[in-house]
Amino acid sequence: MYSVVAESCIDMLYRCRNVVHIKQVHAHMIANGKLQDLVFANKLLYTYVQHKAMDDAYYLFDGMTMRDPTTWSLMVGGFAKIGDYGNCYATFREVLRCGVSPDNYTLPFVIRTCRDRKDLRTGQAIHGAVLKYGLQMDHFVCASLVDMYAKCMLIEDAQRLFDGMPSKDLVTWTVMIGAYADCNAYESLVLFDRMREEGLVPDKVAMVTVVNACAKLGAMHRARSVNEYIVRNSFPLDVFLGTAMIDMYAKCGSVECAREVFDRMKEKNVISWSAMIAAYGYHGKGKEAIDLFNMMLSCSIFPNRVTFVSLLYACSHSGLIEEGLRFFNSMWEEHAVRPDVKHYTCMVDLLGRAGRLDEAVKLIEAMAVEKDERLWSALIGACRIHGNMELAEEAANSLLELQPQNPGHYVLLSNIYAKAGKWEKVAKFRDMMTRRKLKKVPGWTWIEVDNETYQFSVGDRSHPRSKEIYEMLMSLIKKLEVAGYVPDTDFVLHDVEEEVKQEMLYTHSEKLAIAFGLIAIPEGDPIRISKNLRVCGDCHTFSKMVSAVMRRSIIVRDANRFHHFNEGTCSCGDYW
Repeated sequence: MYSVVAESCIDMLYRCRNVVHIKQVHAHMIANGKLQDLVFANKLLYTYVQHKAMDDAYYLFDGMTMRDPTTWSLMVGGFAKIGDYGNCYATFREVLRCGVSPDNYTLPFVIRTCRDRKDLRTGQAIHGAVLKYGLQMDHFVCASLVDMYAKCMLIEDAQRLFDGMPSKDLVTWTVMIGAYADCNAYESLVLFDRMREEGLVPDKVAMVTVVNACAKLGAMHRARSVNEYIVRNSFPLDVFLGTAMIDMYAKCGSVECAREVFDRMKEKNVISWSAMIAAYGYHGKGKEAIDLFNMMLSCSIFPNRVTFVSLLYACSHSGLIEEGLRFFNSMWEEHAVRPDVKHYTCMVDLLGRAGRLDEAVKLIEAMAVEKDERLWSALIGACRIHGNMELAEEAANSLLELQPQNPGHYVLLSNIYAKAGKWEKVAKFRDMMTRRKLKKVPGWTWIEVDNETYQFSVGDRSHPRSKEIYEMLMSLIKKLEVAGYVPDTDFVLHDVEEEVKQEMLYTHSEKLAIAFGLIAIPEGDPIRISKNLRVCGDCHTFSKMVSAVMRRSIIVRDANRFHHFNEGTCSCGDYW
């Protein structure tokens, strides 16, 4: 009789489709005295947790006269799954108070909660508990700690734990590769190569992580090698991998390759379409982005918030003002997508670049959503282009209230004052940065040569071929000056003599990278460079003239977009 009733209860729990069914089984188990058996009580608790009915689960848990590590683990994991972090922590603390040893099921849940909340302090305390209970070599626990430290941006701590693991499975490697992808894409790809050398075969999740790392690095040779690996190993080009590859190729400088991937995808969702629209936006192809958006609508794919951010960005970076206004106004009326701060930021950028600053300000004043730092940065950027000092100062005050510790904001305002020749105010802001121990983000430029990536900073002489690079640069400048190039010293933001300003301009990192490219990259191949900041106006003019005088194609990826220089013109139409 016991086994028949027991099997009946278990069978009923397996067949539960909703909380009402579970409660019926719960009542049946009470009537048959089965809740006195810890095994059955835990199975019922597990079923409540699986259906995310944590109030009911807690009611059952609170009335249990016996509990084992499984019971506690179910409650900790259940609260973590529904995002109830307070109860997750509280239950875990109760585990420790009751003298129950946490296991490799409970700990990963709590550690992942610390990861999701970026709660490093609690995470480190739990790491201490891991050491206390001797679980530091447990694979699941250690992998969770690696993930937690990585997401909290303590990459060195994550690396130490990773290196000390006695065995690493594919998930752990993928976590570590993804961690580096967020902060050092080059190291992420080095780690991917190491993983394959150790005999692990990546799955789709690992490949998506690697593709994302390639996108951040912007290295076309790595993008091509990853693509070849995907094709060689017959990974299906599904929505997730295909969309990641669209983004990868777009950010590596080839919107054509991105479109080829898009066209090869058998299944596309709104994210895939949005990624391709964004790709056109990065490269200043606003009309192509609009055509694709219209095609998307004709395929009965409904746009979402991300789609409109991509579309408005494309309009902004192509000077399509009226089109951008039309799409913005249609969001809610035609597509039931309510604009958020990102959409307003795109519109402020679009209107500001066009010199319609009054309209941009009116739009900001009419906003019903909370303003953020990107919105004010967009307005300040427009003020810098059009020399509106008064409005720039107002926007800067709002920006500094939001993020007083961000050095980029001080640099942005300081640059506006420098351009206006207000050196006393430049000195004031630089003094504020010094007192607050804030440092300007240094400018770097990367270039691909022979499947290697080289890095340059302003005035850099660390490259082994530095002498050749500077000789090429000086020779190049003489040729450009004959063709009419005049250095634009407005972009030297220091109060120094004109000749000194010219010398400072000549050694910008972009110019050094281009000079190296002319030496090392065969004629006919494009010179591809990436810049971590916005390219300055003088370097933009310089690149256009090099493309004409030297008959070379130059592709520049800066912090905002791509510039394709050919025969003396840029794809941005000098609108960036």
